[in-house]
Amino acid sequence: MSRLDSFIRRLEAQRACLNYALTLVRDVPGPIFELGLGNGRTFDHLREHSAGREIFVFERKVAAHPESTPGPKFLFEGPIEESIPAAVTRFQRTVALIHADLGSGRPEIDQKTSAFLAKQVPGLLRPGGIILSDQPLEISGAEVLALPEGVAPGRYSFFRMIG
Repeated sequence: MSRLDSFIRRLEAQRACLNYALTLVRDVPGPIFELGLGNGRTFDHLREHSAGREIFVFERKVAAHPESTPGPKFLFEGPIEESIPAAVTRFQRTVALIHADLGSGRPEIDQKTSAFLAKQVPGLLRPGGIILSDQPLEISGAEVLALPEGVAPGRYSFFRMIG
């Protein structure tokens, strides 16, 4: 498969997962967290499809188009290892949806990031809250959800917090 075809499949899977996650949290109160802004495409998609819900973005260094960048009130800029623990203290199990797109393509870094994130999620997500991640996760107190039809196994990790 060409790199272009792989990229297209990844984006199609990402959209399918985001849309499904949004249906699952339709009646779950709380903000959305976007971990990794990148160029702002998924933030823009979430903003368009979850009108009225606060979306907080976590990004090491913002380089997205200004139209796809949240205002300062909704942006946590800096290392995720510092911003997420601060968010756990501030939001304490009130978050409805977390979309984590933090993969670097470097397994040794991604494994550390995944382990860190898996420990933080239970302090952020409310019961019934959803996390969708581009990296494999093992989250205590969460159930694994099936991926939407057409999304290849292993492409994303999908969980719902229990109690």
